[in-house]
Amino acid sequence: MAKRSLQASPEGVKQAKRAFNNKGWTQENLAGEVNLKTRQPVWRFFTGRPIERYTFIEICSILELNWRDIAANPPDDFSDPEERTAVNIDTLVKKVRSQRQDKIQDQCGTLQLLDTNHPVEIENIYIDVNILQEIASQQWLEISQLQNPTSQEFDHFGSGEIAQTQIPGIRAVETYSKLRVLGKPGCGKTTFLQHLAIQCNQGNFAANLVPIFITLRDFADDSKDTGTFSLLNYMNTEFITCGISEQSTVEILLREGRVLLLLDGLDEVLHQDNNAVLKEIRRFSEKYPKNLFVVTCRTAAKTFNLRRFTDIEIAPFTQAQIVAFAQKWFDVFTRKNEPDELDMAVQFVEKLDLPENLPFRRLAVTPLFLHLACWVFHRQEKFPNKRAEFYKQCLDLLLGKWDEIRGIERDEVYQGFLLPQKLKLMSQIAAATFEQGDYFFEQQAAEQQIGDFISNLPNAPTEPEELQLDSEVILKAIELQHGLLAERVRGIFSFSSLTFQEYFTARKIVASHNLQSLERALERLVSHITEPRWLEIFLLTAAMLRSADSLVHLMKQQIDALVAQDPYLQEFLTWASQKSLVTPQPTLAATRAFYLGLTQTPHLAPHFALACTLDQGIFLDTLLDNLMLESAIGSSPDFAHAHALSNALSNALTIVLDLGLQQSLQQLKEQLPDPEQDRARFQSWWQINHLTWTERLKTAIALHRNIQSHWHFSLEQQQVLQRYYDANQLLIDCLNSNCEVTVAVRQEIEAALLLPQSELEEREWDK
Repeated sequence: MAKRSLQASPEGVKQAKRAFNNKGWTQENLAGEVNLKTRQPVWRFFTGRPIERYTFIEICSILELNWRDIAANPPDDFSDPEERTAVNIDTLVKKVRSQRQDKIQDQCGTLQLLDTNHPVEIENIYIDVNILQEIASQQWLEISQLQNPTSQEFDHFGSGEIAQTQIPGIRAVETYSKLRVLGKPGCGKTTFLQHLAIQCNQGNFAANLVPIFITLRDFADDSKDTGTFSLLNYMNTEFITCGISEQSTVEILLREGRVLLLLDGLDEVLHQDNNAVLKEIRRFSEKYPKNLFVVTCRTAAKTFNLRRFTDIEIAPFTQAQIVAFAQKWFDVFTRKNEPDELDMAVQFVEKLDLPENLPFRRLAVTPLFLHLACWVFHRQEKFPNKRAEFYKQCLDLLLGKWDEIRGIERDEVYQGFLLPQKLKLMSQIAAATFEQGDYFFEQQAAEQQIGDFISNLPNAPTEPEELQLDSEVILKAIELQHGLLAERVRGIFSFSSLTFQEYFTARKIVASHNLQSLERALERLVSHITEPRWLEIFLLTAAMLRSADSLVHLMKQQIDALVAQDPYLQEFLTWASQKSLVTPQPTLAATRAFYLGLTQTPHLAPHFALACTLDQGIFLDTLLDNLMLESAIGSSPDFAHAHALSNALSNALTIVLDLGLQQSLQQLKEQLPDPEQDRARFQSWWQINHLTWTERLKTAIALHRNIQSHWHFSLEQQQVLQRYYDANQLLIDCLNSNCEVTVAVRQEIEAALLLPQSELEEREWDK
């Protein structure tokens, strides 16, 4: 039987001391590398005294020496653990996997989703994640290369849909033996690691390895209690809980490269423990390089360098992943005995894709926010009208609640900052950048905004250098701890979602408690009423104001001013107003909106959005307008045009009520030959009579229905009318957004929609 201890020969001691001196270490350093609690075994080793054989071999390994060359009288019958266990390693792996199966299932098999009262089996909710192999924030680009993107381009930036190809996450793990998985808060890093552990545990992935899942903040806390940062000791203790008491088991598995080591939450380790944990991961991965290592960390903490590890980043959810997640989510949380609930996942996806729900769609690319969106939709069977409340929930999570729920403590670098101050700071950054049209902004610009903010706080630093350093620290903390700001490429930042930038910008407008300042803020806001990118800001501001009366009044004034100075457009609005009075209508504003849309592009549905209440008279005018269009086709109509003209005239006759108009249209129809009976006769008649016939048609319609087709707008006037129409649509959307508007103001605004300046002035005199 091999002896249990070894000692160095005199010549071996000399070789060891030379190797030790070349390292430049102290005996305490070497003890730490060997995971010894004291340096006594190291001292005994260098003095040629006997020490435990595994410690002897480990010291020689660290010093890059062959232990047989150092030992005095090394035993012939003693072999390395690798030699001793090579034959039986598969048996050992099988045994350990069996002993630890229940432990891994219990540790990684369920998730406790936010605001749910019971855990969920991970495989019932998990969606395979995709990986970006290039980290966008490590690329070099000039700010000029990112200027003026559309909102859609911004949403896709860095997601892999444009810049690079995505690969399945599990393929990345199969490709790289040392992997660091980066990702933003709530993107599913921990869940991905748990999924790997379960798949390995079930034999679906890396079936010849033993999965070990370690939460690094727990490891750090335990190490401080024991006084030693040793992953090997931590694993030994963890194995004991599974009934594996032989301490050599873990090291045998590690030396044979039969461990899948999953280390979660490198960014969650407190600052004072970072270096010790990083050092131990580096040392451990280099000592046992044959194993498979996967470490997770927030993208912003990428500066925590791990040598020889490959960095990858979890990609935002694609449309297919959103659909798959929703199907699984509603399958888990929907009561199966309610048939009406079964298609809620389909309803969720359909409504999420509607244009008005784009802000929710932007957030839904993150699993955490997608879960929240599903939860809200499940409760209300719709997305909330007051989106600001939903965004507030998301921000509460990012600003602290998400870490609090999971029991994570982070270093507080905002000295004395309260939650309202953090919100105010983010609002200042958002408003300043959004008003300048910047979705992307340089690090220096963000730090300048932070510096301006903290310089006004009590006890703020007065030295420029100190203020600059504080600004840098706070910017990095916002990125790391909250994920609200993200470094898109080196030195260039943006908000993690355009939705958050819009929300904070609106919050900045609303947050002022000084009435005079508030009015100026609203005036600045309405100056952007024709800019599409400000649409969401208007809706959020209206919904968040305690009273939106001032805002809708200012919007109405700004809208009317768009067309006030153009006599021809005023003539057109006067005609539309008079036309709305021909017959009593449910709402005059709705009728005026109809005629405005009808004149621009008669057959495009979006132009009828304002005319939500239509009566028979409006439908008749639609048919008559269509009839005049079909009649103005020229001297040689083809059969399709002839058929359409005949149908248009027949359709108008079916609902016309005015006897005079009916008689005129009937006479005109009788003059028109039937194109289906004799196409040649129709074409011949049309070539001779179409001008006279068409003129009689126009005269009859103008006489009885006051419909004019002679409006000829210049390109500039068409553009002004489009902006005018869109701005009115925005005003109506604000009024319908559950904002706080008094009944009197609402009625006043609705009654004055789309009126010409002369009638607006008359209404003012009549007040």
